[in-house]
Amino acid sequence: MKNKKSLLALVVVLLGATTMSSCQKTKVTEKDGIEYTYIKEGSEKAPNGHFLLYNLQITNGSDSVIYTTAGQPMPGYLMANDSMPATNGMDEIFLHLRKGDSIVFQSTAKTIFGQNVPPFLKEDETVKVNLGAFEVMDETAIQAYFEKMMSAEDSKKSERAVEMLAQEAGIIEAYAAEKGLTVQKTANGLYYAIETEGTGEATTPGTTMYVNYAGYLLDGTLFDTSYPEIAKANNMFNEGREYGPLPVNVGMGQVIPGWDEGLMLLKNGSKAKFLIPSPLGYGEAGAGGMIGPNSILVFDVEVTDVQK
Repeated sequence: MKNKKSLLALVVVLLGATTMSSCQKTKVTEKDGIEYTYIKEGSEKAPNGHFLLYNLQITNGSDSVIYTTAGQPMPGYLMANDSMPATNGMDEIFLHLRKGDSIVFQSTAKTIFGQNVPPFLKEDETVKVNLGAFEVMDETAIQAYFEKMMSAEDSKKSERAVEMLAQEAGIIEAYAAEKGLTVQKTANGLYYAIETEGTGEATTPGTTMYVNYAGYLLDGTLFDTSYPEIAKANNMFNEGREYGPLPVNVGMGQVIPGWDEGLMLLKNGSKAKFLIPSPLGYGEAGAGGMIGPNSILVFDVEVTDVQK
């Protein structure tokens, strides 16, 4: 694990609400003049090379959340290093954190975020920060901790995917009925319609297929295609792109799960339509600006060649 130049970039997880007390201590950073108040003051300093775990929440002047780590799988962390210089007030605060510290402060967005002010904020806008350090771990312990947290998050993600498959099944079936499509459904939740049967042997994992395609959102928005004429018709043509069939080693995880499964059902010359629920597409993360989180995808595909 490597320490980053910008300590703020390491923040993850929410600091719970705290109550002000009469024994608050206030300090001011030498750089940037940030005035920060200890709601609770800790005592354990992380040894060099060890990791300090912390929680953080950032709000604007009207207490609307700008950044919250609530629901994130892991907290923020930084590696203790006494020789690391503080280049700004935020660095000073983070470098002096001790286990048990609970701190609140506010300043301008420019002071808090530096060169990375979010586009929805003005540089002179007030930003409030709640910060709390809660644990010190060596490298072995933090690796084990993160593995445990990621395993738990993977389990939760799998549960959410099952829920999304159930929710999106009705949406996909309604779409198919509206478009007059006769579709079949795989055990994994992929909907497909084979419009032209291909020829040749059944497809096996590792087979290389050359596939032309056009990908749409449910509202008909084209987000990608290998056909130049479709790209031009939708004002998406890119002069610098080479259009044509995409080579895919089927069943090897090179493409989204819906494609991997769907292409296994096709042969050379096949034409088909895939209706792909989000867990078999780009899931919770989405892909780029056009494919948002939990997007159902529609693909027209044509297999132009098969090589085994």
